[in-house]
Amino acid sequence: MAEVTIIGGGLAGSECALQLADRGVSVRLVEERPEVSTGAHSTPWLAELVCSNSLKSERPESAAGLLKRELRLLGSRLLAIAEEHRVGAGGALAVDRSAFALAVTRAVEEHPLIALERGEASDIPGGHGVIATGPLTSEAMAHAIEERLGAASLAFFDAAAPIVDASTIDRSVAFSQNRYEDGEAGGDYLNCPMDRAEYEAFIDALLDADRVILRDFETKDLFSACQPIEEVARAGRDAPRFGALKPVGLTDPRTGRRPWAAVQLRAENAQKSAYNLVGFQTNLTFGAQRRVFSLIPGLEHAEFFRFGVMHRNSFVDAPRFLGRGFRIPGSTTWLAGQITGTEGYVEAIASGLLAALNVISDLRKAPPVELPKTGAFGSLVAWATDPMTRDYQPQHVNYGLMPPLASPPRAKRERQAAYAARAMEDLTAWKGAHGELFSGCDRP
Repeated sequence: MAEVTIIGGGLAGSECALQLADRGVSVRLVEERPEVSTGAHSTPWLAELVCSNSLKSERPESAAGLLKRELRLLGSRLLAIAEEHRVGAGGALAVDRSAFALAVTRAVEEHPLIALERGEASDIPGGHGVIATGPLTSEAMAHAIEERLGAASLAFFDAAAPIVDASTIDRSVAFSQNRYEDGEAGGDYLNCPMDRAEYEAFIDALLDADRVILRDFETKDLFSACQPIEEVARAGRDAPRFGALKPVGLTDPRTGRRPWAAVQLRAENAQKSAYNLVGFQTNLTFGAQRRVFSLIPGLEHAEFFRFGVMHRNSFVDAPRFLGRGFRIPGSTTWLAGQITGTEGYVEAIASGLLAALNVISDLRKAPPVELPKTGAFGSLVAWATDPMTRDYQPQHVNYGLMPPLASPPRAKRERQAAYAARAMEDLTAWKGAHGELFSGCDRP
């Protein structure tokens, strides 16, 4: 088979490269880092996670949990690596981001059919190729895409949460507990409780703090899942308390009662030497972050390994300009990852796997791959490439995109379980009918 060029070594590009190489296809993987900095990454490793280290819920009936089940069935390489390097996060799959990225990098570098090149790519690949440059696509590549599609990429602003040194957290205040679990048994999260006066003082300081980008954002500018904490508070003083700072299911061991609000911290690595502030994506200046976040009980003397940052993310208007499976019309090039507007770490992995299957199918002169629309990822792809989709914005997998059930149960959890059961049944049948896509693969 001919060599396939993949531009971008993030989650989608790495998954795609490994899937193709496992099927005997020679891959040229081009990653600009460390030759060119993105402004958000801090290492030269592939598949580096730049925001949260959580890959979201593993609850089997949730949409995020269903997506993971689908990827296990399809043999995702990166999901398997993530599970090998998980850290405690309650019902979610979170990873030691350094160990995960290093393991992915080694898997790529050690594969005999993958040639990893470092340096910026500025043109769309000739022949069979995949563009997986992510939301931080370079200006040169963005320009090449715009020229090819005849329209400008869309854009939104994304933000990342700060990370603190675990040894500087006051453990006499911060307590270990997962929501709705016995505090005496410990938990994967640290919780910094606030009483009403502490919360009000924190909100006052948050709203008055200096921002890096000095303007008020409109809703369309910001991806809803990564709203800066100060923008959430700007929408309503109690909004954080009913969002990232909700205290439900927690009991402050000092008082024996539920706090007025609580900031949750999640471990960044297996050693639990660093914690990120869950839901604290921010556009505040570094000085403002140090001052305002020190008002959080338990973080008065916290030292920051990384301050929160905000950056411009780009994505293509897929419903208008991309074909089935995110293919550039009239070419043998596909897009994968967040540049397509599918949002989320696991969604990026899934799109890399889908791109690999489409390349394999095309090389074998077979029809394009079309996953069942009843599935978590199949329904997202169908929505994202439907010309009737309007006002396209980044989207996670969710049950709202799936075809309705004929007789849906009334209870939410039972209804979700029914969606998930149908999805897995259909995908299992689909995989059985498309065995040629998985033949020649030296992995399940």
